[in-house]
Amino acid sequence: MTLPLHQQAIVADAHNDLLMAVAARPHEQWAEFFRRQWLPQLRAGGVRLQVLPVFIDDEFRPEGALRQTLRMIECAHVIAEGNPGAVRLCRTGAEIDAALADGLIALVLALESMPGLDASVELISTVHRLGVRIASIAHWGRTPLADGSGEDATGSGLTSDGVAALAEMERLGIIFDISHLGATGVAHVLELATKPVMATHSSARALRDHHRNLTDEQLRAVAATGGIICVNFFHAFLSETKATFDDLLDHFEHIAAVAGIDHVGIGADFVREVMLDLTPPWCCEGDANSRGVDPFGYVEGLEGPAGLPLVTEGLLKRGLAEDDVLKIMGGNMHRFFKERLG
Repeated sequence: MTLPLHQQAIVADAHNDLLMAVAARPHEQWAEFFRRQWLPQLRAGGVRLQVLPVFIDDEFRPEGALRQTLRMIECAHVIAEGNPGAVRLCRTGAEIDAALADGLIALVLALESMPGLDASVELISTVHRLGVRIASIAHWGRTPLADGSGEDATGSGLTSDGVAALAEMERLGIIFDISHLGATGVAHVLELATKPVMATHSSARALRDHHRNLTDEQLRAVAATGGIICVNFFHAFLSETKATFDDLLDHFEHIAAVAGIDHVGIGADFVREVMLDLTPPWCCEGDANSRGVDPFGYVEGLEGPAGLPLVTEGLLKRGLAEDDVLKIMGGNMHRFFKERLG
């Protein structure tokens, strides 16, 4: 049974790669496949606000990256248009509020590492017209805009095109996502940013020393911009050994203690189902994007969105006040989007 407090919450998730799985189907199946496969999970988890990142697998890079980016953006629009009684694609905070008031799941489009745009900063305006409201500029490796955290040893900040991309995103009102960005790049962004930034799916490096996580200094700096850090549920970023539910709760509590309770959210990164769906059965070792981590691992009970009520229950058992739990489960992200998206 779902806790009454969970039912009250505006449960918000800043990172679910479900578009990858839906867009892998023929386009005429997109709306129905989402309705059959993903909508029941989102509803079971009480999700009311879902960020949909556009991430492009290596098979499409480099030549097909922009085409696949546009295809996945179109997929998000088709999902919304084909399920008007269930979800709505939102571009502003007012549209998010209207969707919630109508009992719909509000969907927000994001780009993960600007796939296919590369150094063509002028195309950021194009994807903004198509509904993208959050974006990062690197993944694990190097892009024309910046180095991802897997390249931390280079000590590289943003390129000149990366600096231009940040400025253009701020002009347009696109939220800058620092998740996956290298440490020097994060510092560079925080030096230049004039608007609050976001980490859509990052956990605490003090608890798990992995380059994908954020240090306490970075957590405080993001909070100082008025930004938000959304805790990643991916097992390899929570513990060096098999991650447990308690490990996940530790990350929530640590980030809240360091950054402040008003700057914590959920960026679940439920990648297991997507990877199982997309990876051929004869090739189950992941791909270059995995960089040595098992893409099929998970925290027990949190294989997908349906497990999110466990987080509400777990945070309550840790002694957090109900108001603070509501903030973490989505209240903070809802407020942040209203402030940043208008």
